[in-house]
Amino acid sequence: MSGHSRWSQIKRKKGKTDVQRGKLFSKILREITVAARNGGGDPKGNLRLKAAMESARAANMPADNIKRAVQKGTGELPGESYEEISYEGYGAGGVAVMIRTLTDNKNRTAPEIRHIFEKNEGRMGTSGCVAWMFDRRGMIEVDAQKVKEDDLLEKALDSGATDVKQV
Repeated sequence: MSGHSRWSQIKRKKGKTDVQRGKLFSKILREITVAARNGGGDPKGNLRLKAAMESARAANMPADNIKRAVQKGTGELPGESYEEISYEGYGAGGVAVMIRTLTDNKNRTAPEIRHIFEKNEGRMGTSGCVAWMFDRRGMIEVDAQKVKEDDLLEKALDSGATDVKQV
């Protein structure tokens, strides 16, 4: 009956879910820290921070962890400093590739990205070599029950939106 202990099965399952949850929490906390550093610690005035905090609540993250991440981002608490870096290059067949990363060590990240390009028949380019081909876009979701479609379309077009879809 080797390997049929109920506790062993529970321990393995719990260990696996704890690792997955820990990775998710780390990713969300990094995003909260960077959003707080770039736009301030007030979620009312910082949409990126508000979205990150909502995803943290959706993942059942404790409120204390969220608060500490915001404080690290605003500088109230000491912590690691993350920075966003963009890398550009060409993939297999000359396809333009733009990569946005969040890292605590850019001297480690650049060689890793270069290795990924070379491993997949691509090459890393210089800054600006493909950036001119890309436009930074965003997506805003609105509850269809609360807003009339005509009003939403009018406001979106006045704000510079390129497309409005009902999903």
